[in-house]
Parts: sequence; C-alpha cells; structure tokens
Amino acid sequence: MTTTARYVHQVSRPHGRPTAENFAFVEEPLPAPAEGSALVENIYLSVDPYMREEMDEGGWQLDAPLEGRSIGRVVESRTPGLAVGDVVFHRKAWRTHALVTEAEARVLPPLAGVPLSAHLSVLGGTGLSAYVALTRIARLQPGEDVFISSAAGGVGSAAGRIARLLGAGRIVGSTGSPAKVKHLTERLGFDAAFDYHDGPVGDLLAAAAPDGIDVYLDNVGGDHLEGALRGLRQHGRIAWCGAVAQYSSTEPPAAPRNLYDVVHKALRLEGFLVREHLDARDELYEVLVPHIRSGRVVPDETVVRGFDRVVDAFLGMLSGANTGKMIVQVADTP
Repeated sequence: MTTTARYVHQVSRPHGRPTAENFAFVEEPLPAPAEGSALVENIYLSVDPYMREEMDEGGWQLDAPLEGRSIGRVVESRTPGLAVGDVVFHRKAWRTHALVTEAEARVLPPLAGVPLSAHLSVLGGTGLSAYVALTRIARLQPGEDVFISSAAGGVGSAAGRIARLLGAGRIVGSTGSPAKVKHLTERLGFDAAFDYHDGPVGDLLAAAAPDGIDVYLDNVGGDHLEGALRGLRQHGRIAWCGAVAQYSSTEPPAAPRNLYDVVHKALRLEGFLVREHLDARDELYEVLVPHIRSGRVVPDETVVRGFDRVVDAFLGMLSGANTGKMIVQVADTP
C-alpha cells in the first residue's frame, strides 16, 4: 500500500469563474487511524455545482482539505463499526485517502447489478435531490407535464428518469448544446428539449410545451425561472434546487419580470436543501434499484479517471463539459 496521501486544497478565492490557479495539490504521509476511526482509500469523488458557492468567503477554508461526497474502501480500522474491506460513503473528498469515524461514514449495501458509482449519481445526492424535488416539493402527479432546466446535468438527468417512472406526461428539458438536446431526447427519454442559447427561454419552452406545464424543477434560476413562470398553468409548482446561472456571476441576475404570475396563477415556489430530506433515501432505492437492475434506468455519468484530473473535472462540470453526473475515479473498484 502507498505511504503517501494526496489532497487538493483551495488556495485563493475566485472572482467570477474559478480557475486551476485557485487550487493546489498537496502530498503528505499516509495518516494512521486513531482509536475510533478508520482509514479509507477513496475510489470515486463527486464534483458538484454547489461547490462553486463553497469557494467563496464563508465556505471552504483556504489551505485545507475540501468537503464533498465520496465513496471509498476501508483499508485500516480501529473502530468496530467499520471493517477492513467495507465500502463506505463519506464527505471527505478531493483526496486519495481519508480518516473517518463511524458517525462520518455510511457502509453501502451490496446491490447486485448496480454499479458502485450510482451511489454518487442516481442513488446519491443528485438523484435524491431530483426525487425530493419531484415528490415532496412539487408533488408531481401522474399525467402532469414537467419542465427541467440544466436537464443534461446530474440532477436534471436523474429528474427526467424519475419523472418518467412517476408517470409524468410531457417531459421537457433545457440544456446548453445541440448535442445535449439530442442526448436528452434520444437517450434519456425526454419528449422535447431545447438549447437555451437559441432564444428567450419562454419562447423556446412555449414551442416545446405549447399547452403549458404543471411542474418546473429549477436548477438554473434567472431567465429560466422567468420563462417557466410564463409557461406554468394555474396552480403550477416550482421546486427550486439550484441556480447555476449565477454561481460564478459577479452581478446577481435580475429578478424575473413576471414574478407576479406566482400570485396571478396561484403558483407555489419552494426551495429546498436535500440534506433536510435524507430520510427519503430508502424510498429512492425502492423506486430506482429494480429499474437499474433491469436496465430500464442506466445511470447517466461522465467518469473522469485519475486524481490529477479532479480540478479539471470540477472546472469542466461548471462549464458544461459533462452529461449526467460528473464523477472522478481515483482508484480501482472492488
């Protein structure tokens, strides 16, 4: 086994879009677990849009290991709840090895026919965000029509699959390129999709869903929220999950000019934090695992290999280089 561990530290705050210069790779001797902890060799690391917010003042500490969803294998243990060989989920990412306690790690169940990386995509925080948005926040009903922004990203692609399983009617997605439009409609089962660069979102949505929509899952904010407000039917619902349009912006976006439609149409707009809905994880497994095993649901992932590419994967995800969930594989799977 190696005698060193590698980490990525954030070393400066970005102004606008982050760059590789905001990060540094650090190498240290492999840490030894103290009583009550275990040493984990990371296998998969997640890079997510919310991490851009963590880079700002008040988020991640500078010159310190960074937080994020991770999957790894226990290689040394001094705690009874974590045995050598256990595969665990934890939140000490951006590093090759991590020391964790039982409270900081969750042993993943062995699920035959389910790829391990799915625990960071459709069965992980992104899939759970999509499931909570549709079921608990928007309360999607069979036959209702759905619009999903950033639909080719991690949450959006999972939401499209879950909406179909929940019996949604027409499913429409927005994305950032013609290739991704094709990916949504030909591979992920969206009924229609559009490239938001092609015109005002409200006009593009009206063409894709001429009869309107009942539910909007917002991963973007800004002009997408304005367009969705225009397209929502009476008593429509908005589940607001993220705002990728403004994470790296130096100026806040203008408020939707049609915000009063919330009153005029008796709409409901609700934001949520997935960490407040972790009790829905078992429901998500019940819904998705049988369909993953049958092949009806194939996790949509972009897997980048090599710890040296963690920063590149993160910056690429922010610029739309991925389809589905962006994941970094840093070691071989069991």
